[in-house]
Amino acid sequence: MVANMVCSLLDHELINTTETKAREVRRTVESMITFAKKGDLHARRQVLRLIPNKRVVGKLFSELGPRYASRSGGYTRMVKSAPRRGDAANMCILELVGRPVGGGEVTPQGSGKSGEEAVDREEKADEEVATETVEEEGKK
Repeated sequence: MVANMVCSLLDHELINTTETKAREVRRTVESMITFAKKGDLHARRQVLRLIPNKRVVGKLFSELGPRYASRSGGYTRMVKSAPRRGDAANMCILELVGRPVGGGEVTPQGSGKSGEEAVDREEKADEEVATETVEEEGKK
């Protein structure tokens, strides 16, 4: 179960799970990213022992390792969310710090906010494009 959740987190860079599972997955993901920062063959084989999906391992070594090369730890963020409806289990969102938000932007790493500022910037940019389009149509 942990291996599947680690694979999903590395692939999608965000998962929604219980706090207990998130703490366990977080430990494993942190060590996988540390292996990816090393980047040698032995590190790749150690990661392949836990994650059998070669596409995810490739992404880990080609994208995530270089992304966190200057960071000495703390690659994940846990954000508490509402309790699960059926059994009231404590839920949280586990995400990678600095993950791309949409249009190529990256979530702020030091602000503690999970991409809210980047989303605000995207909304403002969309509004500006919409007003420019309306103005251009009015000139024709």
